[in-house]
Amino acid sequence: MFLNTASPRRSFNIPININLQGARRRQTREVPHTSAVEEQEWSRGVDGHGEQRVRSQMSVSSVGEDRAILLGFAMMAFSVLMFFVVGITMVKPFVNSDWGEASCALMQADILTEWVDCRGVSTVPCLRVMVNLTGSNQSAFLHLDEESVLLAPECFYIPKCQMDRTDLEAEVQRVKRMLDAQQGSTSSCFIDRTRHPREVILSKKYTLEKALFALLWPCLMLGGGALLVGLVKLTQYLAHLAAEVCSGAAGGSLTSRYSQGKLYRLLRRSSVPF
Repeated sequence: MFLNTASPRRSFNIPININLQGARRRQTREVPHTSAVEEQEWSRGVDGHGEQRVRSQMSVSSVGEDRAILLGFAMMAFSVLMFFVVGITMVKPFVNSDWGEASCALMQADILTEWVDCRGVSTVPCLRVMVNLTGSNQSAFLHLDEESVLLAPECFYIPKCQMDRTDLEAEVQRVKRMLDAQQGSTSSCFIDRTRHPREVILSKKYTLEKALFALLWPCLMLGGGALLVGLVKLTQYLAHLAAEVCSGAAGGSLTSRYSQGKLYRLLRRSSVPF
């Protein structure tokens, strides 16, 4: 009876102990594997979201930066065109101008009987003014500026075109009365003795101040375009440098987390009894 009762207990207890030890060994093997898989999936997920976020930010910033660079180059190209226009209309006449300062005395002002052509549209009266150069005692025709010398060689004042005939005559008579009131007075004028010895002008249209003021706007546009392109390039360089620093910091944090997880698995494996 004793042998019969002991034998079944032995046959029942031995498999239970074997199964428990096998389950513990499989558990200790599966825990590191599952934790490593979870860490890899987590790191991939983090890296994927980070890459998507970085790509989206790079795409948006790259579009804005490309537009800013295009605007900067367009500003510089337009400034070059402005330099060309200003050089022809202002700088070249100023460089070629030989009008020197002189002193003139007003002699007489009269209206010509023959009206002059006004741009092929109509005819207008011509007010002629004679002055005397005080230095050389030479008479000359007085004009407003350099352009009026080329448009009307004998006329000091020409009214606007397409006006009524009575209005034209009244306008010229008004200017003539003003000049008659100043007859005999001396004022400063400008003369070109080489090309226009018989004409003097009352004021210069092309001066150094006006030429520099005309060159100011293309210079500002050129400097603004260059500054815009330079700032965009500097921003791109700083963004690239910041991305490299952030990637290095992220790599260091992932390495530290992986080492901590590995140490935790080792401690857990050592604490599991076999």
